[in-house]
Amino acid sequence: MDTYKPYEHPAGGWDALKAMEAALLKQDIPAEGMRILSKMNQHDGFDCPGCGWADPKQTSKFEYCENGGKAIAWESTKKRCTPEFFAQHTVTELATWDDYDLEMVGRLTHPMQYDAQSDSYKAVSWDAAFALVASHLQALDDPNQAEFYTSGRASNEAAYLFQLFAREYGTNNFPDCSNMCHEPTSVGLPQSIGVGKGTVLLEDFDKTECIFIFGQNPGTNSPRMMTSLRNAARRGATIMSFNPFRERALERFQAPQDPVEMATFSSTPISSRLFQVKVGGDVAAIKGIIKCLLAMDKQAKANNQPAVLDWTFINGHTSGFAEMAADVEGTDWADIERVSGLSQADLQVAAEAYAKADSAILVYGMGITQHRHGTHNVRQVANLALLRGNVGKEGAGICPVRGHSNVQGDRTVGITEIPAKDFLDRLQAHYGFEPPREPGHNVVSALEAMVRGESRVFIGLGGNFSVAIPDWDQTQEAMRKLNLTVHISTKLNRSHLIHGKDALILPCLGRTERDEQETGLQAMTVEDSMSMVHATKGSFEPASEHLRSEPAIVAGMAKAALGAKTKVDWEYLIADYSRIRDDIEAVFPALFQAYNQRIQQPGGFHLPSAARERVWSTSTGKANFLISVGLCEDTQQSNPEVLWLSTVRSHDQYNTTLYSHSDRYRGIHNARDVLFINENEIARLGFKSGDRVDLVTNSKDGLERRVNNFQIVAYPFPDGSCAAYYPETNPLVPLYDHDPQSNTPASKGVPIRLVKSA
Repeated sequence: MDTYKPYEHPAGGWDALKAMEAALLKQDIPAEGMRILSKMNQHDGFDCPGCGWADPKQTSKFEYCENGGKAIAWESTKKRCTPEFFAQHTVTELATWDDYDLEMVGRLTHPMQYDAQSDSYKAVSWDAAFALVASHLQALDDPNQAEFYTSGRASNEAAYLFQLFAREYGTNNFPDCSNMCHEPTSVGLPQSIGVGKGTVLLEDFDKTECIFIFGQNPGTNSPRMMTSLRNAARRGATIMSFNPFRERALERFQAPQDPVEMATFSSTPISSRLFQVKVGGDVAAIKGIIKCLLAMDKQAKANNQPAVLDWTFINGHTSGFAEMAADVEGTDWADIERVSGLSQADLQVAAEAYAKADSAILVYGMGITQHRHGTHNVRQVANLALLRGNVGKEGAGICPVRGHSNVQGDRTVGITEIPAKDFLDRLQAHYGFEPPREPGHNVVSALEAMVRGESRVFIGLGGNFSVAIPDWDQTQEAMRKLNLTVHISTKLNRSHLIHGKDALILPCLGRTERDEQETGLQAMTVEDSMSMVHATKGSFEPASEHLRSEPAIVAGMAKAALGAKTKVDWEYLIADYSRIRDDIEAVFPALFQAYNQRIQQPGGFHLPSAARERVWSTSTGKANFLISVGLCEDTQQSNPEVLWLSTVRSHDQYNTTLYSHSDRYRGIHNARDVLFINENEIARLGFKSGDRVDLVTNSKDGLERRVNNFQIVAYPFPDGSCAAYYPETNPLVPLYDHDPQSNTPASKGVPIRLVKSA
């Protein structure tokens, strides 16, 4: 079969249903899987462990999507990864397996400890596992030699206990998955509007007149968002999409819930226009739109016509407009066109659509944040919103689309390396211990500390850290030199094979499974991309009687490591998770008032957003227009030998989890070692489609970063740009190459050269 065959069908529809059915069959749960799916995203059920898209208040029995279904199939599989499996395969052998094959082994069933003599994992009791963690933590010279990593699918309760454990132990080292994706949101939006989250609710999508989508591929990364986009398009809202790829879901979508579309094989066009911006050209594109709006407003004023900009809002609620406008007006169109890859005429079309809409939502994803100028990208999106008062009014706002289902909630309950003083004061007052006050490590600084040999212990609450990180040659080698690595996981993954001298795999319950504690069946909570907090409760039999919940595992480690000196009654909290929520409410009273009561209502409750009320918690007391000097153009962008690589996920993938080796919407079959690049660039560089090439980073530190033997696929893509799959191309992302404000690795903008493969 050829690697590439263009995909002709709409996103969603029959192909999505067939793919989900195939995933359930692959995991031996064709009938049971549908029963489990009927409980997903329901008030009395469990929250999808995939993306963080919001649930409608009035749910149907079909509140799941193709990729959510795959995530549940992978978690609810009948396959098992047992001690007998580990006895048959050494770690050295397993390291040669494909990532897909590792996870296909199935659910972990027992806590496992690495045995160096046999080079394999062996079953260990929970008490012995906790004792090993305690011995390593107690042996450290400094608590800051330990790293506490959090994945975004951990619940509020588990994340809160995790930060409580680490802070009572004595460190603020909290590298977490948001550091690698949306940290520019957490840094840039507070500078602009005073909050580090979005300002929209799901119902705003039903009322908006215009949606701008920057660097987001909803059909793959948040498919349930397609319902909102489809409904908006069908009632006449204008949708403008900016992405290097012409993503299929941004072109047309067939709704599996719509019997007419399914029966007639019809679909709904989504984007009014799709602009293929160059990799790294987002600041230039947004400045171009703003430049058009400024000119249109001046022209309207000269002709005594209604203003294009919302001057009432600008004058009453913002600061810095004049300086921002002067910067944009002083930027040459030739530079904007060269860096963005879009023409002035293209950007004028976008500006006119924005100007006509009384309300607009500005959506963005990791195509905006994962750049060395990610914070600048976010601030420019905010500038565009402020020009027409599209913050704090119905049907309008800024909408960063988070990946993991609770990455936003983990941050809300304390997973941060730079905790606020008042939060630490409340923590101290409630528990009676002195939490550390110095900032801790994020992902980049944690990895740097590991490379220097300063960090000795790594504890991961979920995730596949060793694969998700950049610069593998350096960082994975550093992981192997640690004294101890601990992974709380549901399934085998490669991080378990890139281990420290001692290593533990601690198997936990999944979202779908019953969590029984001393007081009975427990519920947990999560926060979605719209800041809605709601309950999630599994009801199905656990994969093994030896599994424990994430909160129970965290509490077990904490009790063993802290011993008699702990100020926290860990057993009391674990016996009833409502007690954990009572503690969260006590430490965050303004956010979680009546926490246990409010999660009983369908849809949960909304965390307050000052910016949504047009209250600006910034240094100026207003929303700030902020300048990005120039166009955030890198000096290497003028080098004709350099291409700018964007690392991307396939449609059959969620984060590092592979559901297959194909990418249906982009027409890729049974291959991941491919490079997307347009025909003009292929010819200019002296290659042809189908050639095999090595990708080599144009590094600044003299180290070679290379991945070998990728197949060139001629694909409609902007000049000077190319794309390849994550995490296979993570070795190309230098650890030093990150946004200086947020420290997010520049995974969406890597300067590379192509070398013909040997």
